[in-house]
Parts: sequence; C-alpha cells; structure tokens
Amino acid sequence: MVDAVSPVYEEHFTRTPLNLLGGHGWKRLLAFRVDQYGITLGGMPLQYRRQTAVVPWAEIEVVVLWAQRTAQLRPIRCVGVKRRPGSPALPGPNQNLKPEMAARVAPHIEYEVVRDGRTMVLWRIDPDRLTTALRAFAPGVPLRFHQEYWKGRTGEIDLDVFP
Repeated sequence: MVDAVSPVYEEHFTRTPLNLLGGHGWKRLLAFRVDQYGITLGGMPLQYRRQTAVVPWAEIEVVVLWAQRTAQLRPIRCVGVKRRPGSPALPGPNQNLKPEMAARVAPHIEYEVVRDGRTMVLWRIDPDRLTTALRAFAPGVPLRFHQEYWKGRTGEIDLDVFP
C-alpha cells in the first residue's frame, strides 16, 4: 500500500476468480507501478510471476499511453515504455508478438513498445498521478499520450513544463 502523499504511483488488477486460478489467492496483484527504481509492468493474473517486469529508469526513454485496434467497438488502452537501444525484450503477455501483428493493431506505436507494453484490462491509469510520479522520479523522461487514448491530450509532453 502506498502512502497518500507519496509520489509512488501504483495500480492493481481488479480481483477476479483468475486470482484464485493463477494461485494468488485473493490478494491484490500489482498491474503498474512507478517508483524510485523504475516502472513495474505487472503480468496478467494467470501468468503473473512469469510476465511481471521491472524496467529501471536507466533503460527508459519515454513512457507511452495508447489504444490499439480491436474487433470490438472500443479500443483497448495500453501503457508501455520506449527503452534505450539494445535493451533486451521484457517478459510479458506480448513477448511472442510479431511485428506485422503489432503494426496491424497499433500502427502508430513502435513495435518494441507494443511488444513490451501492457493492456489496461481489469485496471486503469490515472494520468495526473502518473505525471506526478514521473516528475518526482524521472523528470527527464517524457510522457507521450496518443490521440486515440486521451482526447485533448496528444503528443509528447515535456514534464518540466507540463502544468
């Protein structure tokens, strides 16, 4: 649990029977966290331990929020990080995703960001709290919103001048 005044930002998956099937009991699983060490991208509940990744600040160039196309009417919201060249692929639900498929569902996002990113299913992100945490722990790391996700907040945001 994070203190109410702490700049650490975290989100948890909504509890579902998947927690029980995944062997996690009824505890809250971390979906996303920003702290002094970097960004934690939680794995999906059924393969949580195997898919969870911690990305240190030294590897992160940009934090990216986007939506990807689906057969449904509503796009799926996603979060990811653009990492420095040469960084190894992260464990996660998309680790076997081919570049062609990534281009089909999110043509506006770099392949590596889509492959290493996380969908916001059973959780959501608060852009204001995310911005506060990034300012506190990595003021030089920009946060990039894409139009398909937050209407009215598009492009790359320099956190040094973002209100």
